[in-house]
Amino acid sequence: MTRSDFLSEPFETPVDLPELDLSGPARFFNRELSWLAFNWRVLDEACNPRVPLLERVRFLSISAANLDEFYTVRVAGLRELARAGNTTPAADGRSPAEQLVLINEEARRLMAAQQEAWETLTEAMEAQGISLMGRGDLTTSDEVYLRDYFLANVFPVLSPLAIDPAHPFPFIPNAGFCLALQLGHVETGRELLALLPVPHQIDRFVALPSEAGKARFVPLEELLMGNLQALFPGYAVEGHCAFRVLRDSDLELEEEAEDLVREFEIALKRRRRGEVVRLKITENAPDALRELVMRELHVTPDEVVAVRGLLGMAAVKELVLDDRRDLLWPSFTPRVPERVQDHDGDMFAAIRQKDMLLHHPYETFDMVVRFLEQAARDPDVLAIKQTLYRTSRDSPIVSALCEAAEAGKSVTALVELKARFDEAANIRQSRRLERAGAHVVYGFLNYKTHAKISAVVRREGDRLVTYTHYGTGNYHPITARIYTDLSLFTCDAALGRDATRVFNYVSGYAEPEYLENLSISPNGLKERLLELIAAEAAHARAGRPGRLWAKMNALIEPEVIDALYAASRDGVRISLVIRGVCGLRPGVAGLSENIRVKSIVGRFLEHSRIVCFGNGRDLPSDQARVFISSADWMGRNLDRRVETLVEICNDTVKAQIVSQIMAANLADEAQSWVLAPDGSFSRELPECRGDLFNCHRFFMENPSLSGRGTAGAGDVPRLTHSHD
Repeated sequence: MTRSDFLSEPFETPVDLPELDLSGPARFFNRELSWLAFNWRVLDEACNPRVPLLERVRFLSISAANLDEFYTVRVAGLRELARAGNTTPAADGRSPAEQLVLINEEARRLMAAQQEAWETLTEAMEAQGISLMGRGDLTTSDEVYLRDYFLANVFPVLSPLAIDPAHPFPFIPNAGFCLALQLGHVETGRELLALLPVPHQIDRFVALPSEAGKARFVPLEELLMGNLQALFPGYAVEGHCAFRVLRDSDLELEEEAEDLVREFEIALKRRRRGEVVRLKITENAPDALRELVMRELHVTPDEVVAVRGLLGMAAVKELVLDDRRDLLWPSFTPRVPERVQDHDGDMFAAIRQKDMLLHHPYETFDMVVRFLEQAARDPDVLAIKQTLYRTSRDSPIVSALCEAAEAGKSVTALVELKARFDEAANIRQSRRLERAGAHVVYGFLNYKTHAKISAVVRREGDRLVTYTHYGTGNYHPITARIYTDLSLFTCDAALGRDATRVFNYVSGYAEPEYLENLSISPNGLKERLLELIAAEAAHARAGRPGRLWAKMNALIEPEVIDALYAASRDGVRISLVIRGVCGLRPGVAGLSENIRVKSIVGRFLEHSRIVCFGNGRDLPSDQARVFISSADWMGRNLDRRVETLVEICNDTVKAQIVSQIMAANLADEAQSWVLAPDGSFSRELPECRGDLFNCHRFFMENPSLSGRGTAGAGDVPRLTHSHD
């Protein structure tokens, strides 16, 4: 099977769903339940024997962290709506209260499955010499070591808290983890209730001295329980439990915030004090302690989860040991594009030769950093404009921008303060940039600026040339090692002018009258997508091939989904790679029989946003319309964010996207889950086949695919199914 075959292979036989009225809300899947289904797929990787053991531990940690964030943001919002009596239904027809019932039921199942996975993983880790020790497993020398460790590294940061009329129940912050204690004085019999917050500044798992090739750990809460005498001398433990709190972490801003940075600093403090949305407490907690904690945290029974096993499962990422390479993915070094090497690392020369598309993480994100570092040091560069949505703490990109500003260049940095959970980091970065002399703008109060654009203006002879980078991912060098994204570098004048117009729009609020090769939200991007889908449907109605291929993180916008349904009915063949949330119901006769949906979950996090239209022809074809974007097809991206949709006009770049990236994603078997009309996902991993096609491995092992940044269709090696 060639690469073209993956773009046009037969679709499954459509099914009838007579029990559902698909003219109404039942044509959509629920967003929240679809998200939980995605997290089940993440958890499944923790149970997948084809994944290295410690990478399975990492997947378990990710699934737990995902679920925590889901509750602190999405569930918190639904909870507020339900408490306010809001009955407005979601796209699938369910009210907030109805959704909460289903979410809590599914989340409890998911948490139970996480504990089962953890039990299996700890057994497997034990077999590989990595042990998790309880107090009863310790030797005398272990106890001596831990006592010294406790006094030197833990005791100074602990704050034991008595609970009595003189010491009211303290505030427990979001993600706060505590031990609750019933104590009795050994001589007087005096009873004492106390809390012992488990400090998050200290590693959750304490390493014990171990022989070569072995590793032993003690959970921090076990260490604390073994040293309570140092904290409560003269008292004995009569009952205890552990609990963990999740609070509402969504931010609310005043509509007219005069100082946006100041308003965000205040809002971040409010986030810490949000209402409790979930209380996890150890199973078999003493009734008195359980009732005390519930009463003081103002939680209802349906907001409490009794956990049999480990609390704070996200912390198991600490056990992913770098020195156990035998239990991790094989090491991988991203490639430096050959064309950049041909020009001795000169990014501007490489871009001048031809538009250059890089596929991260297979091609190093260091090229994006080099682009900006070179601009900062180039005396011919006059100005740099940059969006920053998420970036690393010690960002080399921010450092390059500061260096450029200090060198006297005009630097404009659009810092998005509303990047969820990165707000504080972005405030720090903005102040660093201001101190260096950069112009820092924060965009719109009511819109997030999610577009990924960098523009460098360079004097070349008697003219100014704008070099532009458009990306599908964040300017974050660390996440770029594990997220698959695209970077387009170009000195196309039209795309340079479009970038300048977008920066002027965000900094000056004046909507651009005209964009040459770019669409932006909230001003026209959705309308552009709908026009392109409708045009493909018109081709199908006229008897020409109708083809649409797209990949993104999420698809839930009802108007776009309905447009895809209409195109399917007209005969357009639609193949979607949707990593996470999907509200579209595929493969239903009379509704979506020409639509298929798959989700890829594997070593790298699929993050790039791509959409390809056959334009009346079968792909691959130089007549195809190919776009990359910063936007998922969600209401927030299309209506409430500044996003970009960039049309690819260079034929070799188009071929790279269609015949390599999309073809390999559609060909993937090993990491792909297929969405059924009933909302279930399935993945076949036959034991007899260990050679299932894996698109991540394929790109890692084929440096000729995109090594020059713009491989043409003729340069692409034949994509083959593993059973050919």
